[in-house]
Amino acid sequence: MHNVTFRNGGITMAGQVFLPPGFDARAHTKHAALVCVHPGSGVKEQTAGLYARQMASKGFVTLAFDASGQGESGGEPRHAEVPAARVEDIRCAVDFLTTLDHVDESKIGVLGICAGGGYAVNAAMTDHRIRAVGVVAAVNIGRARRAGGPDSVAEMLEAVGRQRTLEARGGAPLITRWIPDSPQEAAAAGVTEPDALEAVDYYRTPRGRHPRSDNRLRFTSVADVIGFDAFHLVEELLTQPLQVIVGSEAGEFGSYQEGVDLYRRAPGRKDLHVIDGASHYDLYDRPAYVGQAVTRLESFYAEALSLQPHSA
Repeated sequence: MHNVTFRNGGITMAGQVFLPPGFDARAHTKHAALVCVHPGSGVKEQTAGLYARQMASKGFVTLAFDASGQGESGGEPRHAEVPAARVEDIRCAVDFLTTLDHVDESKIGVLGICAGGGYAVNAAMTDHRIRAVGVVAAVNIGRARRAGGPDSVAEMLEAVGRQRTLEARGGAPLITRWIPDSPQEAAAAGVTEPDALEAVDYYRTPRGRHPRSDNRLRFTSVADVIGFDAFHLVEELLTQPLQVIVGSEAGEFGSYQEGVDLYRRAPGRKDLHVIDGASHYDLYDRPAYVGQAVTRLESFYAEALSLQPHSA
């Protein structure tokens, strides 16, 4: 692995490139490559980096990166979750891969986890340099934010409007949290839903915690998320091969339902793989379940991208 930077307009993006075993730059060999996209609230060192490392071990050049305005990447405002920016980040990551001498630009795929899966699908629909799309526990983050129903959505948008007015008049930005900051806080708040509890266990305990994944969300960006549909026009525009991986244990975050919906709607070559006994967050880092996902993804990308490297 080595650290890299690349550009998204005026923003310096921070990434990590993982290389296949036995990689030798002097051989002038072109490899298939994958862009690995992290979930909302995550950073490249968490599950996206884990999948990037695992897929590199299978023969791919892989790139995990921090979203603009998050992690080690530049961009303002900080802590904002702006779907359009997240999608453009992916396109710029593809731009970067096409500049690498050891990457075959005709063999670039994308792999997204959770909200990163939704963003990956959305980017691929309009960037056909992406030749294959894989998603693990994919979530349409806009649908998830709208799940409370019209009244809840309207109330949230009213609150965002009030906050924007306050900030326009010189008030301080409102920074909220994605999830409770600890298991103890979750218990005190009466959180019992399994996906929500597992989110806290992954992000806010030593299991998956990272100092740059700080559980902070700029409140006004919630409006951008509410108005976003990751899978809009998928029936018309997603022409690339698609691999959907979900766990059989469906929770309120909806990745099982989202995966089935995406699979049904996608018009082209596609596969739905259900990992028995796995929950949403099991697919982030539990070795037994990640191993099954990686095995399936290896086979999918090898066929969809014709993995065999060739000399330049």
